[in-house]
Amino acid sequence: MMRNLRAAAVGAAALLALTACGSGSPTDGGTTSAPAAGSESAAANGELTPIEVGVIPIVDVAPIYLGVQEGIFEEHGLDVTLTLAQGGAAIVPAVQSGQMEFGFSNVTSLIIGRDAGLPLKIVATGPQTTGEAEDDFAHVMVAEDSDVTSLADLEGQRIAVNTLNNINDSVISEGMKQEGGDPESIEYVEMAFPDMVAQLEAGNVDAIGAVEPFVTLAEAGGAQRVYGQYAEPVPDLSIAAYFTTDEMIEQDPELVDAFTAAMKESQQFATDNPEMAKAVLPSYTSLEQDVIDELTMPRFPQEHDVASLERIAELSLETGLIDEIPPTEDLIVQ
Repeated sequence: MMRNLRAAAVGAAALLALTACGSGSPTDGGTTSAPAAGSESAAANGELTPIEVGVIPIVDVAPIYLGVQEGIFEEHGLDVTLTLAQGGAAIVPAVQSGQMEFGFSNVTSLIIGRDAGLPLKIVATGPQTTGEAEDDFAHVMVAEDSDVTSLADLEGQRIAVNTLNNINDSVISEGMKQEGGDPESIEYVEMAFPDMVAQLEAGNVDAIGAVEPFVTLAEAGGAQRVYGQYAEPVPDLSIAAYFTTDEMIEQDPELVDAFTAAMKESQQFATDNPEMAKAVLPSYTSLEQDVIDELTMPRFPQEHDVASLERIAELSLETGLIDEIPPTEDLIVQ
């Protein structure tokens, strides 16, 4: 059995980059952006449909902010309010109750939720690994003076992840298995991303499963990259997605189609305009410009990689996170 140790404090900066599987509650920080000048709205008569989308203040959601800013959602007849939450634990019930029409979460959380009977389904994809082990937005990192040079060297060691029993420990364990090590020997320590660099430097953990901007911040302090946990164990890993309820899909398919189309365009716009995707980050995070300039952004595809979704579901079953793999058609609108 993997040994789990729960770390204590969440720093004041935790809101900056908690993942889609963290805990927390929605804030009142919803933002509706005006359309870009000269955009041609699909609702020329001004009758836009208001929707609320629960998101998290991390680089992964840059495309939706960019899409709102550039008027893409208005062109599809949508007046979007983006409401910041600390994590999916707050967003999921808000979407289930109808308080929000759509939400953002990592795929493991959605798979676990579906297995538990929650009527949630992916309608648009979010961030995807770059596929480059040396240049991705997530890395397992060790201290500057560490002798560790590969993931297998961390066998029996303590690795910090932001949430236990979720996507990060799942893919790190799979990577350890592929590298010939014993994933059961890893001691995972639950720790908020903003706390990881200091705890690594203090020697309280042997490695951290970091994501941007904390990869860049850790590297600036001398930490070394040893493994790309999103890029290496699962090809073309789609990490997170936008979801809604089965009821919404059945009762208002036109609204769902409009949101999906707008998200696809926004993802493509972010891909085609990477500097604009970075430039939107200060509008909803506290990142400094020098960090933004250095960090690696995810890929932003238009379509979710279904094979990677199915592989994450298999890993979730193998690690005991779910009792059985939900049918793919229950996980994603295709």
